[in-house]
Amino acid sequence: MGQCVTKCKNPTSSLGSKSGDKEGGSKSHKKAGCAIGFGSHKEESIAPCSKGNNELSNGTKALEVPVETPVIPAVMGEPRKQECLESGLSMRRIDKLFSCYKDEQEDAILEEGMERFCNDLCVDPAEFRVLVLAWKFQAATMCKFTRKEFVDGCKAIQADSLEGICSRFPFMLLEAQGEENFKDLYRFTFQFGLDADEGQRSLQRDIAIALWRLVFTQDSPAILERWLEFLAENPSGVRGISRDTWNMFLNFTQAIGPDLSNYSEDEAWPSLFDTFVDWEQEHRKKAEEQALVAMAKEKEGRCTETECSPTTDRLETEGSRGSQTWGGH
Repeated sequence: MGQCVTKCKNPTSSLGSKSGDKEGGSKSHKKAGCAIGFGSHKEESIAPCSKGNNELSNGTKALEVPVETPVIPAVMGEPRKQECLESGLSMRRIDKLFSCYKDEQEDAILEEGMERFCNDLCVDPAEFRVLVLAWKFQAATMCKFTRKEFVDGCKAIQADSLEGICSRFPFMLLEAQGEENFKDLYRFTFQFGLDADEGQRSLQRDIAIALWRLVFTQDSPAILERWLEFLAENPSGVRGISRDTWNMFLNFTQAIGPDLSNYSEDEAWPSLFDTFVDWEQEHRKKAEEQALVAMAKEKEGRCTETECSPTTDRLETEGSRGSQTWGGH
C-alpha cells in the first residue's frame, strides 16, 4: 500500500534452502530461514535401562526399585508461554514469523519489512488482497503491523506460516463479499488511509481516489468511474474527503441508480454529491447534444447520396433508350 509497492520476482527466495545447511549460533533474522525453517521439535525419549548383573553374590535377585523422573518446576515470575493454542496454531511459529520482518528498532513490521513480507507472500502491497489482510489484522496504519496486530490477525485467520496465510486468501476474499463484512471493510479503509502520525481527519483527494478504486475491486458500482473522474477533474476545488462523505458514498451507490434519476437534493446528502450530480447531468446533456448533431450530419449525408442516385439512374436509362432508337433506324 502507499509507497510500499514491490513485485514478486522470486516467490521461493524466502522459503529457505532445500540443501539442509544450517547456520550454527547465528541470531540474525534472515529471509532464508524465516518462512518455514522453524523445524520440528521432537521430545527426547528416555532410553530403557539395560539389564545389568542383577544377581547378588549369594545368588538372590536384587530388589528392583522404580526410578521416577523428577519434575522441574518453572521459575516463579516466568510462566512458560503457551506453545499451542486451542485452534492448533503455534504461538512460537507466529512470533518467529513476526520476528523475521520486524524493524530492528521498533517492535513492529514497518515499510521495509512489509515489502519483504508481501514479496514472500507473492502479492503486491497495493493490491486488494493486502487491503483485506490488513482489515483482518485490524491494522491502524498503512505499511505497519504492530506485534499485537500481527499475532491477533494470525489467530483470526487461523494461520501461523506464510503458506497458511496464502491458503486463507480465497476465504478472506469470499468473506469480504458479504454485505455487512464489506461495509466494515469499506469503513476500515478510510481509517487505514489516514496518516495517524499527522492526525489527519480527512483523506487526501488522490489517496481517496486510489482507495475507492481499490476497495471496490470485487464489485465496482456503475457510477464509480464517473465519480472518480469528477474528483480528478475537481471542479469544486475539493482538497480532502471527509469520513462522512466516504461513508455516504457507499449508501449513494446502493440507493441511487446509474442514471441518477432518483437523486434528490432535498435529501441529506453531502453537498459534494449535489455538485457531482449537476456535473454529471451537464456532461450527459452535452454528450446527448453531440450525439444528435452527429446523427443529423449522418442523416444529411445519407439524404444527399439518395438524391444523387435517382438522377444518375435516370440519365443512364434515357441514354440506353436513345441508343436503341438510333439503332432501329
